[in-house]
Amino acid sequence: MSRRTDNHHRAATICRAATGLPHRMCLGWAEAGLIDYRQPVPDAEDEGQRLLESLLVAELADGLREGDLRDGALFGFTSARPGRGALALGLHPAMADPVLATVLPRIDQHYGGLRGVPGLRIVPTGRNWALIHLPGRAAVHLVHPDPDWRPVLPEHGDGLTQLWRRNRHRLHPAEATDLRERAGAGADPGSAAAQDWLNSRLLRRPRLLGAAGAAHGSANVYTHGGGDLVVEWCCAVERDELERRLRRSGLAQRPARVPERLRDQPWFPGEIAMGGAFVTLRRGPCYAPDASARRYG
Repeated sequence: MSRRTDNHHRAATICRAATGLPHRMCLGWAEAGLIDYRQPVPDAEDEGQRLLESLLVAELADGLREGDLRDGALFGFTSARPGRGALALGLHPAMADPVLATVLPRIDQHYGGLRGVPGLRIVPTGRNWALIHLPGRAAVHLVHPDPDWRPVLPEHGDGLTQLWRRNRHRLHPAEATDLRERAGAGADPGSAAAQDWLNSRLLRRPRLLGAAGAAHGSANVYTHGGGDLVVEWCCAVERDELERRLRRSGLAQRPARVPERLRDQPWFPGEIAMGGAFVTLRRGPCYAPDASARRYG
């Protein structure tokens, strides 16, 4: 076997482990030059696509309850088919409706404002469904194991207004304000853009993160104010091993357009830094004798 062929298979093996796609599909990408062993999972090349994927990750990390995380599907997805211009995600059947209820935008008076991903809309695409972001028309396609699946979509309720139902083709003023504030927030827009890269890449590697929830089916995932992501879990995979797998998958490979930062060197074990953005992995002790009682340190 030539070195080039060996590198193709190496990239395909990592791609399959990260996405859940068949090896032959990943190998075809490697042979076509779409991936290599340094970046074995295709990145979203469009800024709007990365923004949508990053917003989904942040909302699902903070919005899903711990008990909702099933069978290691930390964000509700079991597989990914990433492309440079789009992304298709395989839904965990038990998580499909909670995922949609979490990400679709609504005004929650009890919460005190907008929840969900601003500008997100759901549309049918033949027998499947897609999440479309109105500002740039970026899309994430949803694939369910049941070909006849139809989502149970959230309704209006007491103090709850589903914006995606009332404003199907245009932004609600609250959504437009939220997106403007996000674009102008912070003194370091470069770090925000880098965080979008990292979050997007995490969404495209559901099988790797699934190892963190493999023992009890769930993990504690959250962000610091919608920014950097933290994953906490117990048992199953060791922290160093999960970090090794994520790094090998190209998670922290800095794109040429993202400037290097002094803070890109990790300050403590389990921190993955790139361009001033962060993902932190924390593995704590297990206090649960069975899967019915979970607590993560």
